[in-house]
Amino acid sequence: MPNLNNWKQDIQASLVVFLVALPLCLGIALASGAPLASGLIAGIVGGLVVGSVSGSGVSVSGPAAGLTVIVAAAIIDIGNFQGFTLAVVLSGVMQIIFSFVKGGKLGDYFPSSVIKGMLAAIGLILILKQFPHAIGFDSDFMGDQSFAEAGGRNTFSAIAMAIEAVHPGSILVALISVLIMLAWEKGAYKGNQFFKIIPGALVAVVTSVIINEVFKLAAPGLVIESSHLVQLPFSGGVKDFVAGLAMPDWSYLSNPKIYVTAATIAVVGSIESLLSVEAADKIDVEGRITDKNRELLAQGCGNAISGLIGGLPVTAVIVRTSANVSAGAKTKLSAIFHGLWLMGCVIAIPALLNLIPLSCLASVLILVGYKLTKPEIIKKMYARGWNQFIPFAVTTLAILFTDLLVGIAIGMVVGFIFVIRSSMHASIVLVNNDEEWLIRFHKDVSFLQKSHLTDMLMKIPNGANVVIDGSKSIFVDDDIIDLIEDFMKRANCSDIKVQLKKSSLALSPIFKEE
Repeated sequence: MPNLNNWKQDIQASLVVFLVALPLCLGIALASGAPLASGLIAGIVGGLVVGSVSGSGVSVSGPAAGLTVIVAAAIIDIGNFQGFTLAVVLSGVMQIIFSFVKGGKLGDYFPSSVIKGMLAAIGLILILKQFPHAIGFDSDFMGDQSFAEAGGRNTFSAIAMAIEAVHPGSILVALISVLIMLAWEKGAYKGNQFFKIIPGALVAVVTSVIINEVFKLAAPGLVIESSHLVQLPFSGGVKDFVAGLAMPDWSYLSNPKIYVTAATIAVVGSIESLLSVEAADKIDVEGRITDKNRELLAQGCGNAISGLIGGLPVTAVIVRTSANVSAGAKTKLSAIFHGLWLMGCVIAIPALLNLIPLSCLASVLILVGYKLTKPEIIKKMYARGWNQFIPFAVTTLAILFTDLLVGIAIGMVVGFIFVIRSSMHASIVLVNNDEEWLIRFHKDVSFLQKSHLTDMLMKIPNGANVVIDGSKSIFVDDDIIDLIEDFMKRANCSDIKVQLKKSSLALSPIFKEE
């Protein structure tokens, strides 16, 4: 059970996450070629089910932009959305199995520089992708994170097109929304209780609706049309909402495509969830560490239930999680309540929600993006040295110019190269004082250190006295031993005296004291 002592902060944060999640759920469903209701169902399940089972204090789950291409292709390939939802159910079962075989351990192998690069990239993407929406150009869905867009556009060409199609009413609403949220943050920072009780994003949304209604009466040229407003697929009421639910078509159990799709969603969704909760732990002000296996169980339960009632696949998603942390969430009660707000408002007040300008919601996301990629964050990573900064920068740029999953894959490759490089230098140390040289092995020395050791040995001049200290080594690869023995044979010809420092604790025979 979440700590109820922080319920005020959590409910406030949940309202902000709800406002962010609403257009994202609709946009991701639209981009996936799925019924709009399926995106909302996934968002509700991500909040209520995954939020309840997950052990993360701040992570928020829902339909993910990273899966849109997979989902769209699968729906076409299977030929039936109800058949596809069966694959979603089975993917959930697979994730539950992953959790029991400790598959969450995979999350422990993501380099921190790559995770931080992912957060910075998401921040930049939010700013760049939401800018067109903020000025009234809504040709792309709000949750898109890919560089390439429909119609041959990309992130930057879309911005250029947006500037040529500026809507003055949308710009005015976005600017006022940003000013309201900044003023609210300043008021809350100074300790004013009024600003702490009511979320600034909620005030901005309500104000934006009022402004657009005033435009209708006093300035028709500034009116933001319905195509630039939230567009819910429900007219209201429990009956209408229930009618949007869809059971899986169980006859597709005999179709092998279902299992391929299920496995794809399970694997990709699990990786994205593990990445997101790892990132969530890094921005969690409480410094909590999420149980990754429990997270896979939560995602599995979420996907199984989402598929059963006609929803899209769910994953932990960093955009909503970042908005949650930015809004001051303390426990997972915020994620749960955001699901309740989605369900309650979709059922009770869809007509009011359909009055919300997308430019206002874009401004909320732009501020979240700025907090993820402040210049101070980049300076801090640069100060840590190239081993941290290069994987960070490569990950950021790779995600920015491809998409989340491809960019992460590129970042992981670069990150592991630098991890191995750092490990090589940490495993073998070379020290010299005039003609005295010391090569010391620390714990494990694998074949990956062969090149590094060769470079060290080549630096030793003729006539030197060399001590190779393997007394603390636990494992030394045979290739390393061969290299040492070859060096010792050549040393006599170069007047190099070599001494092996041994220990009774060393496990490698060459350094084992008799």
